[in-house]
Amino acid sequence: MKAAVCREFNKPLQIENLEIASPEEGEVRVKLDACAICHSDITYMDGGWGGSLPMVLGHEAAGVVVEIGAGVRHIQVGDHVLVTLIRSCGHCADCENGEPYICSTPFPIDEKSRLTSATGEKIGQGLRTGAFAEEVVVDQSQLVILPKNFPMDTASLLSCGVITGLGAVVNTAKVDCGASVVVIGCGGVGLNSIQGAALVNAAPIIAIDLVEEKLKPARSFGATHTVNPLVNDAVEYIRGLTIGRGADYVFVAAGSPRAFEQGLDLLAPSGTLVIVGMPPTGQKIAVEAGNIAGSGQRILGSKMGSTRLRVDIPKLVALYEAGRLKLDELITGRYPLEKINEAIDEVRADKALRNVIIFE
Repeated sequence: MKAAVCREFNKPLQIENLEIASPEEGEVRVKLDACAICHSDITYMDGGWGGSLPMVLGHEAAGVVVEIGAGVRHIQVGDHVLVTLIRSCGHCADCENGEPYICSTPFPIDEKSRLTSATGEKIGQGLRTGAFAEEVVVDQSQLVILPKNFPMDTASLLSCGVITGLGAVVNTAKVDCGASVVVIGCGGVGLNSIQGAALVNAAPIIAIDLVEEKLKPARSFGATHTVNPLVNDAVEYIRGLTIGRGADYVFVAAGSPRAFEQGLDLLAPSGTLVIVGMPPTGQKIAVEAGNIAGSGQRILGSKMGSTRLRVDIPKLVALYEAGRLKLDELITGRYPLEKINEAIDEVRADKALRNVIIFE
């Protein structure tokens, strides 16, 4: 099969022919129809999180099951499935506690990638998936069955960006109706935090970004107000909209420590800062600890929108089918695998929300 291989950080991906092994116990092989490009893939490509090379990145995918391993339950050949990076054992303390998205149980596929080069070289499956490729082999827990009439390019967006942004609002923070919400960063994840806030009837919903062009779609996704800190004082603007208190919730969808610190400045007493974006390894934030305690504020981390795949994905599919969840509007362009570097460059340059690789 063809795949885009990362062989050197900060370099373009290389299109290569790879061998993919048959699935082992509990694993499934999926022929992909689409894989969206996430900023997490780019952070890995740029060396922001380290890791061993070579590897195939890509983790927002959808396709059709073509082979199943022994012990696979509830999934059959021919099923249309969403492919995610969320891998869970179902029996560790985190899974038993209803938090499968932070399951830390090691899997055989973690130790031995199912991908090799034509010469037998081991090729890693980045972000537990390796979906910049025509096929993947993943654990069955990483899959959710989709309706067969659901468009695959649209479905791929549900794998990460949508559940991360929307889930941070609905699952992690559990925002109440009427609460004031600020979202910092209006890329794909931030826009989904905005539409998550709109779904729970938060008000006001204030979008913040340094790029004016990225603020334009924010209103169509549910923002009631937008502000560019390079043009207006964001603290003053938000306090003016919240009777001087600041926001009940601030979601930081940008992977920037400065954005996290700014989020605290925008927060009301007893408010909640939710860290959604993932900065490169080693970056830290400065926090005035006494202010947090004295104001009764909270700081939450949100991993993958606290998503329980088989609970949340069907709900999102239903919302999309009812016209209440914007997905198609997130897709800026569709590219063949051979043009993946062009598609990535557009995302890196903030010229696209989500570009999607389409496999023929």
